[in-house]
Amino acid sequence: MRRRIFETDHEDFRESVAEFVKRHVTPNLEQWIEDKALPREFWTAAGEQGLLGLEVPEEFGGGYPEDYRFNTVLFEELSKASFAISSCVGIHADIVPPYIVKLGTPEQHQRWLPGIADGSIITAIAMTEPSGGSDLANLRTTAVKDGDHWVLNGSKTFITNGYSADLVVVAARTSPEKKAKGITLFGVEAGMEGFERGRKLDKVGQPESDTAELFFNNVRVPEANIIGELDTGFIQMMVNLPQERLGAAVYGLSHARAILDETIEYAKERMAFGQPIGHFQHTKFLLAELVTKAEVTQAFLDDAVMAHSAGELSAVDAAKAKYWASDVQGEILDHCVQIYGGYGYMNEYRVAKAWKDARVNRIWAGSNEIMKELIGRDLGL
Repeated sequence: MRRRIFETDHEDFRESVAEFVKRHVTPNLEQWIEDKALPREFWTAAGEQGLLGLEVPEEFGGGYPEDYRFNTVLFEELSKASFAISSCVGIHADIVPPYIVKLGTPEQHQRWLPGIADGSIITAIAMTEPSGGSDLANLRTTAVKDGDHWVLNGSKTFITNGYSADLVVVAARTSPEKKAKGITLFGVEAGMEGFERGRKLDKVGQPESDTAELFFNNVRVPEANIIGELDTGFIQMMVNLPQERLGAAVYGLSHARAILDETIEYAKERMAFGQPIGHFQHTKFLLAELVTKAEVTQAFLDDAVMAHSAGELSAVDAAKAKYWASDVQGEILDHCVQIYGGYGYMNEYRVAKAWKDARVNRIWAGSNEIMKELIGRDLGL
């Protein structure tokens, strides 16, 4: 079914992103997988192409169209090549900037936003802790006031871009007695004494995405690096998480659809018992089901994108989008591996990598169990 949410400007941008992927991503992807990181050159090239400033005002080097359809196009095209790169760019260009744009001071805007837009400042956001997982209200990382600084202690884990980030938005508890209402966001910069990175985490999939543990040992963060008002961090995370969850849904489904298209072509060519495997009723019916489910999911996501662009996407609908799309992504890719048979289990085939890369989408940005909890609460249960 033809999608109807994009206009000429969006399709022109899609061509630009697709050309960027062809020139800068596809030829280098295997090397980045081996290196377990994206090089600085990737970020600066993406910045030069105008791909990193969609949430940054024009005066600071961004495009700032205030139209989430452009973000959608970016993630759809990147995810066709690499789900991991979509997530890395998503953190940097889609998730971190709104915190700074909406909550930051004029000085923070001047100091950080141009570098985010041109790729010279790589960003990450540090919410998840080793003992907490999706339970963001019970953070153990603390920040204690000391003159015109805050002394930060604690650790974070599973932080995308964590190993290479120049700026990390860190959630820390500043008023323990207030519980969830006592969390504040800080901009922690590379080079601050006591800010240390652990090893690059050895993940099942997405090796080209550097994911790290972060440690804060008496890190003195200046008052000027508080992002937003004191003790409002949890509220701000709840306000911004719907965009993160919608992004995860968007690039998750696009990732699955790209592999599904390849699998359909494989089913036309792979011979078994004297005929293409796509001619067998089971395979034919299965692919019909997967294509239909993908298109139905796409329609829901397109409505969610339009709602978000209009400022109308609720946290519950974002939870529905993230939970459903990531489940569909996993279902599609699992079946694609099965259709490829033994070859689907070989790392040299894209379907195997895609299958491994996708599994985390049902865990991060709030596990799907948490998404269902939010939806259930909205039902009055």
